[in-house]
Amino acid sequence: MGNSLKDIRKEISSIKNVQKTTRAMKLVANSKLRKAVEAAKRSKIYAEKLNEVFNDIVQKTLSSGNIFEKNDILYVDKDRVIKKVDIIFVTSDKGLCGAFNANTIKAVVNIINNYKSQDIKIRLRGIGKTGIRYFNFNEIELYDESDTLSSNPSDESASEFIMKAVDDYIKGATDKVIIVHNGFKNMLSQEMKITEILPFKIDLNELKENNTGEMLIEPADNEKAILEELAKQYINYNMFYALIDSLAAELSARMQAMDTATKNASDLVRELTIKLNKARQAAITTELVEINAGVEAMK
Repeated sequence: MGNSLKDIRKEISSIKNVQKTTRAMKLVANSKLRKAVEAAKRSKIYAEKLNEVFNDIVQKTLSSGNIFEKNDILYVDKDRVIKKVDIIFVTSDKGLCGAFNANTIKAVVNIINNYKSQDIKIRLRGIGKTGIRYFNFNEIELYDESDTLSSNPSDESASEFIMKAVDDYIKGATDKVIIVHNGFKNMLSQEMKITEILPFKIDLNELKENNTGEMLIEPADNEKAILEELAKQYINYNMFYALIDSLAAELSARMQAMDTATKNASDLVRELTIKLNKARQAAITTELVEINAGVEAMK
């Protein structure tokens, strides 16, 4: 019984040490989360405004030759047949964040299977050590990868990464580029986001109906170049926003996971403490019985 008590005490001590770690990790994630959420909100607002400006310029061009009808802009190709797709996925570099990475990987695998069923070829471009390890372990080839960008996103690095996919699209090596990441919804939940980056989908009828704004483009004969530069900025910022959004979601998922682990540790300590007290009571009862037996034997 003495060994049993010792084992229980060791187990309680071990769980309390783990609890200290999970509590500390929760506090660290929480402190980083606030900054990440603010950055994600600012990035989202900028991306939305950039999209509005792009749509306004598109509307303006409708009254001056409608260059979209002829596929004259690099990123608009209404006639291209989809035969090969670049999938850029974003996962975390670290684990211990619940199902955050598993959900992203599952979404990527589903997309792969969907395209394969349509006889469309896939190329994977991976960001984040967790996703890279998964696909390497399952012997699924990665065309490009980065194991540092997820934890330390920057607009320059994001642009460098996605422009390689954009260049391949322009050359005709691929026909579509999409980004898959698990994004921040609120402090308690994340949401899977699948963004088709290329080709741009220009709904001419919808734009004509909503064309109520007034905008002057100078120089007037350089609309195509302006559109392409703005489109490039939009593409780059979508990649950067995906990284910032994913980081905020990762930290919120880790905070939840560590909070749950800390609570589970408390429950285990409580159960083991009850078990320890029962074992001690049983040991005391046994000792009393033995003492009484000894006293009776001496009579």
